[in-house]
Amino acid sequence: MLRRKVAVLLVVCAAVGAGCSSGKPDDELMVTDNPVAAVAAISPPATTRPAGTVTAVDAHVTAMAFDPTTSTLAVAASNTVQLYHLGDTLALTKTIAVTAESLTLDHGGFLAAGGNKVARLTTDGRLDPATEFRGKPVSATTFDGRTLVAVKDERAVAVVRDDRVQRMITGDLMSADQVLSTGRSAVVLDRLRNAVFQLDVPGADIEQGLRAGRGATNAVTDRFGRVLVTDTRGGALLAFSVDPLLLRQNYPVPGAPYAIAYDRARDIAWVTLTRTNEVVGYEVAGEQPKEKYRFPTVSQPNTVAVDPSSGRVIVASGTGDGIQVIAI
Repeated sequence: MLRRKVAVLLVVCAAVGAGCSSGKPDDELMVTDNPVAAVAAISPPATTRPAGTVTAVDAHVTAMAFDPTTSTLAVAASNTVQLYHLGDTLALTKTIAVTAESLTLDHGGFLAAGGNKVARLTTDGRLDPATEFRGKPVSATTFDGRTLVAVKDERAVAVVRDDRVQRMITGDLMSADQVLSTGRSAVVLDRLRNAVFQLDVPGADIEQGLRAGRGATNAVTDRFGRVLVTDTRGGALLAFSVDPLLLRQNYPVPGAPYAIAYDRARDIAWVTLTRTNEVVGYEVAGEQPKEKYRFPTVSQPNTVAVDPSSGRVIVASGTGDGIQVIAI
């Protein structure tokens, strides 16, 4: 049973318009009793030249993260993580043999989650000892001096300290797909259950949950302590506050929004549209998102990152068409 079940049910019915009568799924957070996780829409062939500059990459990029202190871009592709220096051009500096489904910036380095491990990479290419898992880790973040790891097939979030799993947070998850820290709170995105859940890390418990549109895929946190989520099936950008968990914004974004990155210096959320091969920059500091930028991209723009020092946005193709850097 969900904690605060009645409160969650009322919020979902009122804010999201979910049907709460008989004949609907037994789980009030789900759209259907037979869920299928949302994925990126298949892009059509690119017909417009991508904005900015494009660097060829002989692989399909699956994840990126950017360190503004050293101007290092980490790129996961074909069981490697490639490190690039972003100067006037994008220059490859090192390739490390490590599997990464996700990359997260972590205090002068990167957390790489993939295979059955979470490893830490320094910006100069050193690979620190990895933490191994029984299941499949797909996302990692730092929270309150510990590392939180979403272990997808275990339906759990692992709490790691000193490279050892201290405990597993389990509860109402069907799939732990992305774990995020707002600084004061932590949340997990469940793509199968199509919901975001707040975590009680000290108590090792799954707390309040809310439906995330019709098919949520990716999320980031902003400097206001919110969680910004792309609803790929529903065509929307969602904003959740935490403590308590509430849906604050549900802004329509046509074109199958998928990847998302946040520029803390400018309060711009960069969202890729895989159905139209575009990336859109939304100013998110106001009462609702406001479109500020729109650029054509490489085909299948499944990954995005941002350099907050310059405002440049970086888009990578999921079909091998390279990495694109757009100056703002």
